Amino acid sequence: MNFKKLSLSALPILLLALTSCSNDDAAVEETFNYTVPATYTFERNAVTSVDYSGQSSRLLMLDEMGNYFKTAATNGTVADDAFLSEMYTNTNNRFTGTGLNTSGKQLKDKTAASKDYFSLYLGGGSTAEQVSVRALFETQFDNAKAASQGATAAAGVAGVYLDGTSKRLLASNGLEPQQVLLKGMMGACFLDQVVNNYLSVNKLDGGTNKVDNTNKVLLTGKSYTEMEHNWDEAYGYIYGADNLTVTPNVFKFWSSYINQVNADTDFKTLKADIDLAFRKGRAAIVANDYATRDAQIDIIKAKLAVIPAVRAVFYLQEGKGKLATDNGAKAFHALSEGYGFIMSLRYTNKPGTNSPYFTKAEVDTMLASMVSGTNGLWAIDTLGAKLDAISTQIATKFGFTVAQAATVN
Repeated sequence: MNFKKLSLSALPILLLALTSCSNDDAAVEETFNYTVPATYTFERNAVTSVDYSGQSSRLLMLDEMGNYFKTAATNGTVADDAFLSEMYTNTNNRFTGTGLNTSGKQLKDKTAASKDYFSLYLGGGSTAEQVSVRALFETQFDNAKAASQGATAAAGVAGVYLDGTSKRLLASNGLEPQQVLLKGMMGACFLDQVVNNYLSVNKLDGGTNKVDNTNKVLLTGKSYTEMEHNWDEAYGYIYGADNLTVTPNVFKFWSSYINQVNADTDFKTLKADIDLAFRKGRAAIVANDYATRDAQIDIIKAKLAVIPAVRAVFYLQEGKGKLATDNGAKAFHALSEGYGFIMSLRYTNKPGTNSPYFTKAEVDTMLASMVSGTNGLWAIDTLGAKLDAISTQIATKFGFTVAQAATVN
């Protein structure tokens, strides 16, 4: 019996022990004895072995892009579609954040670019879906430009709409380009990269990764193995833009919405479950405990998928309520957020299937239902029949009720 003990952190720990058997006729028992740190802290030779700087850069890039839309609406300036396109590809030094322009990273080449969904099984390269998804986001740049020309938003007219004290850009069909970009990219880029790329066993174990990790062959000049780094990059797409050194703490994108869903008592374990699975899986990689690693992948995939599902239902129901009381347009912000989260459902990955919980066709049908007709959201049923049907469809798939999701703040 080969018995190893790996010290991963001086922080409070959770002891994990797992016994597994081989498929040999004479079963060989292997025991792993290692610690799971209380925070996502891993070191090798007293140096951190965690690096997700590229993911942090992309999260901050999208944050700046979202703020650009907001500023154009608030200040009454024209949104430059070419400028936004250059932000999307990180060309011509369009970012203000430290190091973003010189990071060598961009958002476009990671949009709909996962190994499992857009390479391994679809032949690689620029698939038709990949091209159309990227074009859809670039269309939001055009929509923002059209909406910022000075017109007041109305049915069939792109323009600015005053929602309380906030000015928002609306496309001619009532969708808010900023929210379609932000929530859509959270799915098509960030979530797709997490569950269909960096946590894909095809990538984690690709090439010589598994042998190299077992033998602790480090990347040149780095303190981590390729497999460790892949896991960290998945983690970075969720937590890479958080700032816990300021008060109040700053949480961005998926991390923020994990907190919001977790705040509801019906979903109160999601945050802890996802966080523990990331830590346990990373510790298992260091210990060469691949069975435990794979179990954590399934947990992360299943738990993360709940977030866009719950938020989609929440925003559809919030929009429905505002349609009944605010004469329509004030509801479009919520409905646009719901629309973006529905987009994200196509990039979920149901454990054991390597397929999304909702197919692309199913997602496209839900989206089309929301904006069907000449004037899109402007003509949506104010009684919310469509919104209720979509909400029920999503909630039923994930095993919660519309009422449970609608109470999330």
